[in-house]
Amino acid sequence: MVRNEKKRFVTTESVAEGHPDKLADQISDKILDEIIKQDPNGRVACETYVTHGLIIVGGEITTSAWVDISEITRQTVKEVGYTSPKYGFDYRTCAVLNAVGRQSPDIARGVDKGGAGDQGIMYGYAIDETPQLMPLPIMLAHGLTQKLASVRKSGEPKNLAPFLGPDGKAQVTLKYEEGKAIEVTDVVISTQHTEELLDPRTDEMSNEARQLIIEHIAKQVIPSHLLTPNTRYHINPTGKFVVGGPQSDTGMTGRKLEVDTYGGLAPHGGGAFSGKDPTKVDRSATYMMRYLAKNVVKAGIAKECLIQVAYVIGETQPVSFMVDTFGTGIVPDSEIEKVLLKLVDLSPLGIIKHLDLRRPIYQKTAAYGHFGREEPEFTWEKTDLVDAIKAELRI
Repeated sequence: MVRNEKKRFVTTESVAEGHPDKLADQISDKILDEIIKQDPNGRVACETYVTHGLIIVGGEITTSAWVDISEITRQTVKEVGYTSPKYGFDYRTCAVLNAVGRQSPDIARGVDKGGAGDQGIMYGYAIDETPQLMPLPIMLAHGLTQKLASVRKSGEPKNLAPFLGPDGKAQVTLKYEEGKAIEVTDVVISTQHTEELLDPRTDEMSNEARQLIIEHIAKQVIPSHLLTPNTRYHINPTGKFVVGGPQSDTGMTGRKLEVDTYGGLAPHGGGAFSGKDPTKVDRSATYMMRYLAKNVVKAGIAKECLIQVAYVIGETQPVSFMVDTFGTGIVPDSEIEKVLLKLVDLSPLGIIKHLDLRRPIYQKTAAYGHFGREEPEFTWEKTDLVDAIKAELRI
């Protein structure tokens, strides 16, 4: 994001917790949490598929725990907000199919000795653009979908909130000049709603409802100094979003990778996160790379930091490790690499221990992003490595 172009436009998006893909992520991670509560060493690769009236839970799970997958699935759907037929999906009446098997013994051979459960490339990123050291566009997009949910759950204002459904999306476009965000040019909010918000003359969302969304959601999240008279608001651009959630679109675990990470503003490895226990480096190593990148930026070593790591199945140490500060580092990137490799153990077990990942903390990560959230469960957001990095670099 720290670039020298005179002008550029950056767009990113977020989706609400009731979006079908995010519903699937939350079910997978809720099942993972329930297993870890009983069996911290359980092996979980849980995939969820949701569609009209049906949820299929599959994947590979090897554990001493017993969990009621159907009950956990229904409870998650209820928590998200699909509690009435008016939303086209109801936790009480949807069918739940359990198609879970056991982890392949061929994969287990590598994991049992502390190696990576698969090959793969993972990235971590941080930038000093926000207090969370995240790109501003994705933080704004997440803010919009979180605000959409909080308004819906609060019941206020009474002429809007009771008629909002769980499904929704948001998108933000920022104009940058000389590397700084100067203006939000476009705000998109698409939210599921009931018939009460339609104008009977047009069969589209009423102008009053659109204005309420602008005032109670968009303007409560986007900083006023980034809004101008030219900012364009696209509220339910098709005009109507009554049919939403799994009734209108299928959902699957792991289909919102950029929403989960940096909004497309940094590279993403090939693997998704949700439903995977921390022996899966797709998840745990990506968390560790975010942790390292954030600590580098917090230490003032660079304004922007991208870290890449790669693993081979069954092997304990990464085959490559790369730091890129895009020319913003006060020391060479190679020196930062050496220090980080000295300070942390990047084996799968080393990462799990350092970040304390064998805990039931994962359902929270499954909506509104895995990064940039200052909550106690998110240990990869800590900046407790700053002093050690400075000491090693003698800064």
